Amino acid sequence: EEGEGNLPKLVLTSNGGSRVELYLFGGCITSWKIGNRDLIFVRPDAVFNGQKPISGGIPHCFPQFGPGPMQQHGFARNMTWSVASAGNLEGNPTVTLELKDNFYTHSMWDFGFLATYKVTLDSKSLSTELVIKNTDNKAFFFSTALHTYFHASVTGTSVKGLKGCKTLNKFPDPANPIVGLEEREIVNFPGFVDCIYLDAPNKLLLENGLGDTI
Repeated sequence: EEGEGNLPKLVLTSNGGSRVELYLFGGCITSWKIGNRDLIFVRPDAVFNGQKPISGGIPHCFPQFGPGPMQQHGFARNMTWSVASAGNLEGNPTVTLELKDNFYTHSMWDFGFLATYKVTLDSKSLSTELVIKNTDNKAFFFSTALHTYFHASVTGTSVKGLKGCKTLNKFPDPANPIVGLEEREIVNFPGFVDCIYLDAPNKLLLENGLGDTI
């Protein structure tokens, strides 16, 4: 259906009542509701004009995370993805988007690729899977992330599951992070935090301070 700024978006609804909104521009999920509660955050000043990335939601970082030789976080969040397939399994909708190289991507990153992004919704969970396939005749290096923004009350927010991880604390000097080890069972956020956790486990628990555990 037509989304903000007249940008096309997909709406997935499960039989259990959960709902996801997914913009083709940037392949960006902007809403994930269970009942009336939206677990995803989009900045109030986000622009929906197809010219700059949507600020918030679950944007793509590919083929670069952060700063580097090309634009911040790469080009995938600045491009329009296409629908490759869609289906429904026992009332749980799924859709797969794809993004291919073109003249625009080759101007920054001269490789052939196929990115596929599968989104599956059920009544209590949202699954996202990004797969990058090399369609070129030469190897390439890339970094990627699904850069999720969650609704939260920061003073009540905590993360469990990071104890024992090596940390790179980028505050106060991002260029010279302080190496450490996380010793807390529960990580909270009493002030500004900019910290990388290495070799984090596959499962973490986020208490968003609003009554939700993700």
